[in-house]
Amino acid sequence: MGAVHRGTSRGAAWAAIVVASSLAAQQALPPQPPQQQPGAGAQVHTGSSSGITAEVHVQNLLADHQFFRVQSELDQLPPEQAQLYRGILANRNNNPKESIQLLEPLVDKVAAGGDPVHEKLLRKALAEDYLRDGDFSKAATQYQALESRLQGSLSRDERDEIEMPLKLLPLAAANPPMTVDPCDSFMLQVSKNPLGLIDIPVFVDARPHTWMLDPTAPFNMIARSLAREVGLKISDESAIIHSLTGKDMQVHSTVIPRFTIGGRLTFHNVTAFVFDDADYSFAQSRYKVQGVLGYPALSALSSLAISDNATVELQPVRQIKTQDKPVPNYDGARFFLDGDQIIVALGLAPNEQMFALDAAGQQTYFTSRYFDEHAVEFAGQKQELFTIPSARPFPPQPAYMAETLPLQFGSSKVDVHFIQVLTQPVGSAALDDVYGVLGVDALDQLRGYTFDYQNMRFRVSGQ
Repeated sequence: MGAVHRGTSRGAAWAAIVVASSLAAQQALPPQPPQQQPGAGAQVHTGSSSGITAEVHVQNLLADHQFFRVQSELDQLPPEQAQLYRGILANRNNNPKESIQLLEPLVDKVAAGGDPVHEKLLRKALAEDYLRDGDFSKAATQYQALESRLQGSLSRDERDEIEMPLKLLPLAAANPPMTVDPCDSFMLQVSKNPLGLIDIPVFVDARPHTWMLDPTAPFNMIARSLAREVGLKISDESAIIHSLTGKDMQVHSTVIPRFTIGGRLTFHNVTAFVFDDADYSFAQSRYKVQGVLGYPALSALSSLAISDNATVELQPVRQIKTQDKPVPNYDGARFFLDGDQIIVALGLAPNEQMFALDAAGQQTYFTSRYFDEHAVEFAGQKQELFTIPSARPFPPQPAYMAETLPLQFGSSKVDVHFIQVLTQPVGSAALDDVYGVLGVDALDQLRGYTFDYQNMRFRVSGQ
């Protein structure tokens, strides 16, 4: 899940640099024949059950983000294996408490069994559960075990994905737990920053500032100058990370005693990670990031609605819990938390297509997986080179510019315009196994969109 984050989708501010150079560097390529349709030589994705065991089939479905199908296959597995995958599904459905209950009893036995596949799946999900549940100490322990015991089996994508929690959580393991004061839902005026992303008014120890809103960021972050201005205690210990922007950054930890969103929703003991101002500033736009409001703070919400009239609606969890029997709202597209990605299921059952959603990434693009299934639609068009906005450097990729593409969010069908469509895999599972990455340029074409964390639905209002 983040602002300039998540391996290949660590978009936000880093993408501001890359997108600018990407658009300037796109070059015309001679027309090339479209790739064949699936079944006639197109790239093959996981999910086939031919000649493999029931569990390997489930593992392939899980890697392919086919969570609906994983659930339907669990009765074919032995009880302990089924418990493992039920725990992982609870993790993906953002139910950390249930996931912890299912996975904790399996840790010692799975570790003793010597199966790195099972152990990696279990420890990674459990570490994420502890992090989302606010138990930094247990989360740090699990990430350290994941790295020390399974380092040799981690891919580059996986190493990048766990770098921030692996290195940052030990700095905050002894921090007090965050608490939230009761609050009713409220509307809030926001603004767009020079990067095109949302800035939201906050009070840091009673002093007003604006922080970049990133519902998908794994951590809250604060600029060193701001931390000093309000008198926060900054940890002596630090960590060097590179997956945030693609360059080495020295990061410290701090605790904000009192933090308020819009003067209404008040938090106590908010952990934030301190970055040097120069590492998160953009000379071309003269924009300096004061802070990033990420998922740890937004986890106090049952929903977050963003509209095109520069307002957001925040509904704290208390609003739901005080109702006797809240009526579930199952409209919209299902979304899942898969490691450091938000995965949203677009289309109608049983033919959903999984997209990564990066609400702080500036540019939308569809992957070669989408192209493989729609290649005929691009016949005769001219390709260009497109540079993927990412902290991880990828060479420019051949792509088509699609003027209009339809997307189905539950019962709502909307068109998005001027989307780059890659024609070849880039060699990153985080990209190649989804149909595309939805950034703010696509979301800004909508009248509004809502993250419903209570029902795990992503809802949109059309153009």
